[in-house]
Amino acid sequence: MINVPAIAVLGLHKSFGGNQAVQGVNFEVKQGEIFSLLGPNGAGKTTTISMLSCLLRPDEGDAHVMGHSIRSDPTGVKSVLGVVPQDLALYEDLTARENLSFWGKMYGLRGSKLKLRVDEVLEVIGLRDRANERVNKYSGGMKRRVNIGVALLHKPKVIYMDEPTVGIDPQSRRNILDSVVALKNEGMTVLYTTHYMEEAQELSDHVAIMDHGKLIACGTHEELVKLVGQQTRIDLTLNGDSENVMGAWKNIDGVSRVSSEDGLVSVLVKDSNQILPHLFEAAAQLSIRITSVDIREPNLEALFLHLTGRALRD
Repeated sequence: MINVPAIAVLGLHKSFGGNQAVQGVNFEVKQGEIFSLLGPNGAGKTTTISMLSCLLRPDEGDAHVMGHSIRSDPTGVKSVLGVVPQDLALYEDLTARENLSFWGKMYGLRGSKLKLRVDEVLEVIGLRDRANERVNKYSGGMKRRVNIGVALLHKPKVIYMDEPTVGIDPQSRRNILDSVVALKNEGMTVLYTTHYMEEAQELSDHVAIMDHGKLIACGTHEELVKLVGQQTRIDLTLNGDSENVMGAWKNIDGVSRVSSEDGLVSVLVKDSNQILPHLFEAAAQLSIRITSVDIREPNLEALFLHLTGRALRD
């Protein structure tokens, strides 16, 4: 099955009442790669993961995980799949070892095989020395690592990780990101959802950007950045009403887009060195003072701004 895609998503749709959560999503994940679904909260990432995990049945479309259809062969999908959900699936009164042993039994592991696999997973998640402490004594990051360990117990070929670094400290976040790369190095396929642009840039072989239930771009980091061209994003804060000055800035040659969100004005330009003096000049003519400037070279956030007219923020 080496030439079979790890995941092939074919026109998935899912609605909840009048809300179209996922609208005709298509993408393909190669075996042995890290593939990120990047988008803001509410973009449809978790709903997509839930369908690919056979927890939700799609209204339309299908997907195959290592050749198994989520519609006609959910048992086959689950046999090759590990899932790390957003919410912790742990018993906090049990130790890490006891949690892993419990879930290992749910996967059909028993006796010496179960003990050996629990020890191996504790080593992978870096908690072997604290394996006999109750989970309710753990930090949020440590609990996340146990959650990842549960998904690894049955040695899945594909693992889904849904926003695994939300709400944890920087050191734990670094630990989890390093573990994702280690899983790939062991030959596992990782489907990773995040609204952190820097995580997608660091980890991914391919990135699919979602917004409002639709896939709006997909490719390698280099391919996606090329869609913006060589444009640079300038973020500015102002000491006055931004509406008039934004109108003036839109008319400056070399400015392709101007948008505002949460008091920050973002300007997409071809040449920041050439355009920046004109931005200051136009602001001064309207008695608006620029209080801060942040120049960002083309990246995935610039692409999201280019495609949607707003910044990628949760």
